[in-house]
Amino acid sequence: MSPTLIGLLMFASMLVLMGLRVPIAAAMFIPGAIGYATLSSDMALLNMLKGSAVARLSVYDLSVIPLFLLMGQFATQGGLSRALFQAAAAFVGHIRGGLAMAAVLSAAAFGAVCGSSVATSATITQVAYPEMKAHGYHGRLTTAALACGGTLGILIPPSVPLVVYAILTEQNIAKLFAAAMVPGLIATVGYLVVIGLVCRFRPALATPSEPLPWAARWKALLGVWPIASIFVVVFGGIYSGIFSPTEAAAVGAIATFAAALVRGEITREGIVRAFTGTAETTAMVFMIFLGADMMNSALALTQMPSRIAEWAGTLHVAPLLIIGAIMVLYVVLGCVMDELSMMLLTIPVLFPAVMALDVHGLAAEPKAIWFGICVLMTVGIGMTAPPVGLNVYVVNSLAREVPMHETYKGVLPFLVSDALRLIAILLVPGIAIGVLPWFFR
Repeated sequence: MSPTLIGLLMFASMLVLMGLRVPIAAAMFIPGAIGYATLSSDMALLNMLKGSAVARLSVYDLSVIPLFLLMGQFATQGGLSRALFQAAAAFVGHIRGGLAMAAVLSAAAFGAVCGSSVATSATITQVAYPEMKAHGYHGRLTTAALACGGTLGILIPPSVPLVVYAILTEQNIAKLFAAAMVPGLIATVGYLVVIGLVCRFRPALATPSEPLPWAARWKALLGVWPIASIFVVVFGGIYSGIFSPTEAAAVGAIATFAAALVRGEITREGIVRAFTGTAETTAMVFMIFLGADMMNSALALTQMPSRIAEWAGTLHVAPLLIIGAIMVLYVVLGCVMDELSMMLLTIPVLFPAVMALDVHGLAAEPKAIWFGICVLMTVGIGMTAPPVGLNVYVVNSLAREVPMHETYKGVLPFLVSDALRLIAILLVPGIAIGVLPWFFR
């Protein structure tokens, strides 16, 4: 068999294993190992395996992942997510659809200390769903807003998938975080507009609550000072040159733990759950790293990445059409993979092809950063788009009385907002990378 055919068979086998509910790390590792041995030899595979795990897991930059995850766990166990929702609801809850808007706003703020889409959805749902249900909100709007709002967990820095992209493509993590800020804010505003329009045309979906006195609103706002302070310390430290991203993640984890202690809501059991949850998620992420490394090493032997890059460079079509096709691929892959698996598997293959294209006349580094933001937004769409959408499943597992098809109907207007935002950034890269000169002079 030709190397290209072996590469295609590896990819097909991986999808079959995923369909059989084999863990994603194993679904990538097994076909990759078989393909690597077929293309070289059994001894070559063993030689590669004896050093690949150490080479991957000893990368210093990877330590930023468990630190950001720990920061999110401390925020969850310390009740900071509840304070965020209560503050947002105090100011916008009296508007029709205001509690759904408050859920989106609290998800965006929680994303500033979390970095995970699924964790943001699960955490905010536990806080906001009972409140919206008690106020008579329709399950369609409630679950859709929570599922889509959860995607802000990876759009608002810090973002674990963006860290992974930076490591895979050897880009500056701080610059990627800066480039994600404006798209993240646009996404937040877009979701608020969607909720406002949906409630305007379907007022039965949401019932406005009674407005709170201004004294109560300011009191609720005081509860979010820990999140605001942590965000300023972490990202102010990064962009002022005081911290590296890894050091900032460590400082953020300590600061979040301290804030949870000051609030008095974190218990000894909560601390254990925070460390246990961080360890479990980190182990899963690192196992996916090893599985993707095996698959990508085998694909490198097939020379598929270089051939795809050469083929993309010879196509007589607009480069943006190729980028658009890649974005569609990510939405499709979102039906069977989470965001980390998609990026770990595809970036080593597709990134060289993108860098070979002349897109908007961008230089190498701005193009790499812009493409990373486009990928981040697209995998976010995959997290909520039918027929799967991992965030939808997470939210519906916590809101079991809402039929899944109702949630899918509810996410459609949000997906329109996502598509418009992605098209805007594809056509106008400055929306993402235009802020870089302000942070890095």
